[in-house]
Amino acid sequence: MIEKLNNTDLKVAEKIRVVFQISYKIEAQLLNATDFPPLKRPLKSYIDCENDFYGYLKNNELAAVIEIHHTEKHTLIRSLVVAPSFFRQGIAGKFVQFVFDTYQAQLFLVETGAANGPAIALYQKYGFIEVMQWDTDHGIRKVKYEKKIGN
Repeated sequence: MIEKLNNTDLKVAEKIRVVFQISYKIEAQLLNATDFPPLKRPLKSYIDCENDFYGYLKNNELAAVIEIHHTEKHTLIRSLVVAPSFFRQGIAGKFVQFVFDTYQAQLFLVETGAANGPAIALYQKYGFIEVMQWDTDHGIRKVKYEKKIGN
């Protein structure tokens, strides 16, 4: 079940951060990254963040979180993380479809590590097209995808 999360609430923000941390540890390994900025994100940045956060609850446990930045011009999936114990259960796909169903936008964007095969397969499955790649100053190759709706 997907529900909006009140990230300004300390206890909720702590739960969000736990899911981000355990998921991003796996992604850092996948990307062979020794310096992975998402793992350094402080709790306060979740509390103060104006993005939308949604959680996927399974058996009353926060199994996954998606962070969305929506503007008049586009909707950006800023983060989509699934706790490892809930991998391969279709949760990420449900979140992507949820974003399309919930946000009115002509352009949807997402970025991930170029070596993150599972994320790339997911976004391509939902019609995202690669538009660019670049190297970060942290030694991670990133890829940006977009999906245009309508015009």
